[in-house]
Amino acid sequence: MTVPGNLFILSAPSGAGKSSLINALLEQKSNRPMQVSVSHTTRAPRLGEQEGKHYHFVSIATFKKQIEKNAFYEYAEVFDNYYGTSEAAIDDQLAQGIDVFLDIDWQGAQQVRIKKPAVTTIFISPPSKQTLENRLRGRGQDSEAVIASRMSKAQGECSHFQEFDYIIINDDFKQALIDLTTIVNNQRLRRNQQVAQHSVLLDELIC
Repeated sequence: MTVPGNLFILSAPSGAGKSSLINALLEQKSNRPMQVSVSHTTRAPRLGEQEGKHYHFVSIATFKKQIEKNAFYEYAEVFDNYYGTSEAAIDDQLAQGIDVFLDIDWQGAQQVRIKKPAVTTIFISPPSKQTLENRLRGRGQDSEAVIASRMSKAQGECSHFQEFDYIIINDDFKQALIDLTTIVNNQRLRRNQQVAQHSVLLDELIC
């Protein structure tokens, strides 16, 4: 019997280190498969982006038809482009025993909770505003205006931390990765997961 996978949401302000933590988690050895959800989008592929690896690229008409069919766990319109998480694709991966991670914001997390109350939600927080600003500047990619915008947006995102099951303060990266790994393993050790995986053993023990 295949043990159903767990669905996780990771949210964080830009610069908090969320993507680095997810990538490091996936690189670790694990007794169960893990992967990051591949979203659908209506924007054009950027240089180097591959269909099915970075995004599923679809037309606006196709995306809107999927909205009408209520086919997304969550979706949003950002700068005239749509982004969404396919419910059917996620459910298929979970049924295969894959732990799936959604890299979405707090608004997307609210939408997913409505359809999937059992989802495990994790908020990645920077240790301070100054550290977050230093990280954004350290990228060397953004203008002062963009950095100011990201910092302003970060305050709004952090105000929703109480909506999440877990909070990880990403001060020390190694410790933050340990914390994230612990949360994932904790979900795998829940009674329903263990009963599904070890039903023969557990039945034998009480006979």
